[in-house]
Amino acid sequence: MTGEVADKARAWLNSDLDKDSKNQIEKLLNEGGDELVDSFYKDLEFGTGGLRGIMGIGSNRMNKYTIGRATQGLANYLKKTFSDDISVAIAHDSRNNSRFFAEVCASIFSANDIGVYLFEDLRPTPELSFAIRHFGCKSGVVITASHNPKEYNGFKAYWTDGAQITPPHDKNIITEVNAITDFGKLDFEGKPKLIKSVGKEVDELYLNMIKGLSLDPSAIERQKDLKIVYSPIHGTGVELVPAALRKLGFENIHIVEEQSIPDGNFPTVVYPNPEESEAMKIALEKAREIDADLIMATDPDSDRVGIATKNLNGEFELLNGNQTGALLVNYLLEMWNSTGKLKGQEFVVKTIVTTELIKELASHYGVPCYDTLTGFKYIATLIQELEGKMNFIGGGEESYGYLIGDEVRDKDAISACAIIAEMTASAKDQGKSLFSQLIELYISHGFYLESLISITKKGKKGADEIIEMMRQYRENPPKQLAGSRVVKLIDYQSGKSTDLESGTSESIDFPSSNVLQFLTEDGTKVSARPSGTEPKIKFYFGVKTTLPSAGDFEKTKQSLLMKMEDLKNDLGL
Repeated sequence: MTGEVADKARAWLNSDLDKDSKNQIEKLLNEGGDELVDSFYKDLEFGTGGLRGIMGIGSNRMNKYTIGRATQGLANYLKKTFSDDISVAIAHDSRNNSRFFAEVCASIFSANDIGVYLFEDLRPTPELSFAIRHFGCKSGVVITASHNPKEYNGFKAYWTDGAQITPPHDKNIITEVNAITDFGKLDFEGKPKLIKSVGKEVDELYLNMIKGLSLDPSAIERQKDLKIVYSPIHGTGVELVPAALRKLGFENIHIVEEQSIPDGNFPTVVYPNPEESEAMKIALEKAREIDADLIMATDPDSDRVGIATKNLNGEFELLNGNQTGALLVNYLLEMWNSTGKLKGQEFVVKTIVTTELIKELASHYGVPCYDTLTGFKYIATLIQELEGKMNFIGGGEESYGYLIGDEVRDKDAISACAIIAEMTASAKDQGKSLFSQLIELYISHGFYLESLISITKKGKKGADEIIEMMRQYRENPPKQLAGSRVVKLIDYQSGKSTDLESGTSESIDFPSSNVLQFLTEDGTKVSARPSGTEPKIKFYFGVKTTLPSAGDFEKTKQSLLMKMEDLKNDLGL
């Protein structure tokens, strides 16, 4: 492996690179070791979020040349797929090098006689999806690594419907990318005349679309002084989340100043991820100071949102992505029902690792709830397939990503923030809190509780360890989990669901994906899934029971948490 990696590094060194890049490669070759291997042992590939990796020189790193190859490969595929009138939209977040990478993309597309709509400054990922549809583009790119640490950046590719690239296009693009072996043929100068700057005009259209999603403007009018604390965590949401909230009628918005300036170093957090309690710490302090009603924070590219609200003891508590998703879907269903918008042609969507409570809620309103693989591109694909036949209400995934309506085809934290605020106003208008409404859902539909463990395994060695873990789980599935028999194994890679008691298997209608699910006799669900965008393997735990009353909440919650610990122990985690 070391010899092959060194040969690949030397091939890069002998290609048409700039002097600084060659100096970096020479340094890696002289030092050898893990950094050389990790930089060159493979090429970056499209995963659930596109191209993503640590910034630096090498085939397995985000740099001018890997970005250039990806862009040229996409350009080649677009020209083979569409005969003429090809244009793309490009946006970027606040990460280091994001603007530079976006301009590299724009130059290479334009060099291929492809028209480019390049946002003048950082913009949220969902607005890029909206812009593709607005301009009638054939594709689009956003430069972002979402919620990853500061060392990362990424290249998310989108198709004509504003959704992330899906099969077979992703593999076809990779084929085109792999065919590019001469960096000297990448035109980094481009044709500036084909690049159009996009500014506030699309912002306004996007914000008007979000205003149109509002379902209870009268509640907002009565609760317009709702105290909202918002943090963009140094990312793209700083302008558009407050603007969206004001557009709906909210007037009492407090932005976390320490995290309001876009900064790719993310100086106030370890991870710029609203899933991490540490990233929400400053916002929580601000909320306590002003006695807020709602806390919201978005990740750097504003496709994920985390929230906090007061619990039954009057203390601020962070909700996980499943809880927020359940509340949001319930609010949408409730309002669509009460306003007579449910006509029998509506649907909601969640992913296979997201809480089953959403499916219970949809069933209560007689609305189909579809499951997809993890990754919002699969949700967008389903929306596209059902377009003109059924109406998409909303949906999301446990990793804090939600979508309301179908004018954007990726998770959208800007619109989610707006409707979460409206949902909070509606609850307060009824003398309730989001937390008390969540408990009402548990009492009526079952107490569903979920948790996630992410195990990081870096580099080539880590990737091999993850492969071995999944092999062991496939060949030796657990017989019991937390005292309940495992009755079903669903392998999304082989496309089979196996009854472990009878040994019979049946096919499942999902694209192939490296995910395993264990279902137990008592309704527990455990999923194992290597991440498509990070050096991690993730374990998703879902347990459930009944909740007799609000007074039983804490005791029942502790019982479910203990059960989750048993699950983790049984899996050796």
